Amino acid sequence: MTAASAPMLREIQIQDEYGQRRSLHIPAERPLTVFVDKRELVTLMTLGAAPEMLVLGYLLNQRLVSSLEDIESITVDWDVHAAAVKTRHGIDDLDSRTAKRVVTTGCGQGTVFGDLMQQVDAVHLPAADNARIRQSTLARMLDTMRQQDSIHRKAGSVHGCALFEGDQLLMFVEDVGRHNAIDTIAGWMWLHGVTGGNKTFYTTGRLTSEMVMKAAHMGVPIVVSRNGVTQMGHDLASKLGMTLFGRAANKHFLCYTGFDRFDAEPLPQPAAVRVVAGSDT
Repeated sequence: MTAASAPMLREIQIQDEYGQRRSLHIPAERPLTVFVDKRELVTLMTLGAAPEMLVLGYLLNQRLVSSLEDIESITVDWDVHAAAVKTRHGIDDLDSRTAKRVVTTGCGQGTVFGDLMQQVDAVHLPAADNARIRQSTLARMLDTMRQQDSIHRKAGSVHGCALFEGDQLLMFVEDVGRHNAIDTIAGWMWLHGVTGGNKTFYTTGRLTSEMVMKAAHMGVPIVVSRNGVTQMGHDLASKLGMTLFGRAANKHFLCYTGFDRFDAEPLPQPAAVRVVAGSDT
């Protein structure tokens, strides 16, 4: 078994609510395609801290193997983002046992990664001059979400997503997983003939590559999250010309990508705290 851990963080440049640009570290999300006895099984999204353990746990949890003795080797190669699993006696009925995949409600949904990545070049978003957001509009959006009556406020354990036109809330939905919530909004847009070019998408969940791609497929060029962003989410947004905001709550935010779509109205810097000589503060 290899021990192919990977760097966990990546440094990027952001712009904050005060108009300042500075460096910040984000999680280094990456795909890992698992092959079992030379047959492709699944692509998992991971930080890569212990990829061999991830693959082993996946096989055990999916009941594809029953014991460690079933596995001869697990080899991870980050140059090709692949994990090669060699079993001692093969896996009986692998095709039928993996033909019906149930996408769970959890935050990871790596099985869809390959299909989404193949569609990157087919995404066409409006130019920056035609889809913009002002800092004051962003602040009003965040205030709307702060006041929104929600399941999360009463019970927790859910993610919320919303669609805005300017500062007007068009659609809000909560679900046990953020992927369910964004898919619900996509379905609502499709049913009602709503286009995304002049819209902003909001989510309480972190901006992984999958969430960024789903927003792009909805035609929405501006995405706001109460949480952060991963490396692949950042890379995809940069490639697609999207604007991402993270750590967004009240009037605070970090703009990760797409500064050209953002009309900044910087807040005044907070006053420096004076320390009186001889005081305990």
